[in-house]
Amino acid sequence: MTMTLFYLAILAVAVFSSATASVVGFGIGSLLTPLLASRYGTSAAVAAVTLPHFLATAMRCWRLRGDIERDVLRRFGLLSALGGLCGALLYSQLGQRILTRILGALLVLTAMAQLTRWSSRWQPRGLMVQCLGWVSGFFGGIAGNQGGLRAAALTAFRLTPSQFVATATATGLLVDLARAPVYAWRSGSAMVALWVPITIAIAGVLAGTLLGERVLLGLSRERFGQIVGIAIGLLGLWLLVLA
Repeated sequence: MTMTLFYLAILAVAVFSSATASVVGFGIGSLLTPLLASRYGTSAAVAAVTLPHFLATAMRCWRLRGDIERDVLRRFGLLSALGGLCGALLYSQLGQRILTRILGALLVLTAMAQLTRWSSRWQPRGLMVQCLGWVSGFFGGIAGNQGGLRAAALTAFRLTPSQFVATATATGLLVDLARAPVYAWRSGSAMVALWVPITIAIAGVLAGTLLGERVLLGLSRERFGQIVGIAIGLLGLWLLVLA
């Protein structure tokens, strides 16, 4: 693939993944990270996706700020941010092959949860909720993928749909804030070198956030989630084969 075609692919996936996140609650890291990893390596890709992910999440969080359940954000989101920091610190110690395997495995598990609708059926209780909050942030820090676990944990709080999306978005923003400084310290030079694909990804995710459900082309939320789940699962298997 020529560089021009690759940049066009980044733009298309960025728009699609951000619109996906507005509908099914995850997608930017799950779709953009493996695409960038295919050319630049997993370590650089995880760090590079952080800025587009942060900006798109911040935009969505601002638009949904009135629906954020702040008590849940304090109890759950701050613990997720701590997990994100711990994961990012471990990320800085791991090699390329191990990171690729972790990302591939997480993508496959996310796809399985999405296709079986496990995260919407299982409702954790008590200490398990806090553990999942930390674990989801941890995996977000180590490999940029956390949406499935975070969604499963948040079902325990009996939030309305709008509160669920808004609180999940705010939690993701806290994780981004916790992990970004570590990525900048560990892979800052790599991120600077990738300023072109990062800029293209930023433009794409911001456009996708504004488009939201308009890109669904009449598909139901359930069918759209299934398509995304299959795509993420295939990407995860591909990364595991590469590793």
